[in-house]
Amino acid sequence: MPEPFVPTHALRDKHAIAAALRTSLSSAIALREDARADPVSARRRMALREWQAARLARTHRDLLKDERYARAAAFFLSDLYGPKDFGERDAQLDRILPSLVALLPATALATLAAAVEMDAVSERLDGALAAVLVRAGCENGIDGTAYAAAYRAAGERALRERQIALIGEVGTSLGRLTRMPLVAGILRMMRAPAELAGLGSLQQFLENGFAAFRSMNGAGEFVSRIVEREEAILRRLFAGEPRPFEIGEPAGPTSGERERD
Repeated sequence: MPEPFVPTHALRDKHAIAAALRTSLSSAIALREDARADPVSARRRMALREWQAARLARTHRDLLKDERYARAAAFFLSDLYGPKDFGERDAQLDRILPSLVALLPATALATLAAAVEMDAVSERLDGALAAVLVRAGCENGIDGTAYAAAYRAAGERALRERQIALIGEVGTSLGRLTRMPLVAGILRMMRAPAELAGLGSLQQFLENGFAAFRSMNGAGEFVSRIVEREEAILRRLFAGEPRPFEIGEPAGPTSGERERD
């Protein structure tokens, strides 16, 4: 059994953050290995993730089209959560983790820990939801009605709420890190050694996230809109609303908004 998840918010000690990161990484790796053991189950889980990614893209389509927020929205929907196998990235992180703990400041390490915890939580939730869909006979595709019924049947409301909270935690932390010149310098310094060591996937993930959030010039409005929408959909799903994903036409922030958080 994977180790229990350890919340990373409010952790300040670097060693405690590193321990939480290791726990979440071990959980994510174990859950992914379990999923790969059955090729049919793995394909069904990937189909579920593709459906969820398409739903997220519809819900947040205004952010994906907005000049200011498009890059960060794409990072969230592909690099943080998307229909990909993140096994290679996780394996690379597992290899280099002691060096990252020594190199990164606590704030950057905590951001990485939250991202990895979100990955582990998503793996657990997707596995449970995929199993319910199979038992319900959804072999040939997923629609909104089947998804909503399976979502409620799978339960795990507290973990679902934690998943959304982690979206806010990762987004807010990334926004703050972009204002720290030290982090940008460390990422540049890591680039060549990472490529030589075969750590390209991990390095690309770190650089993509940093660049996407730096380009926004303030992440507060972007993060709050994603979190508020996902919380509203969660409530509607558990309440059994007939059209849970219809939360109104997203107004979305405009490129002219320039808040700083």
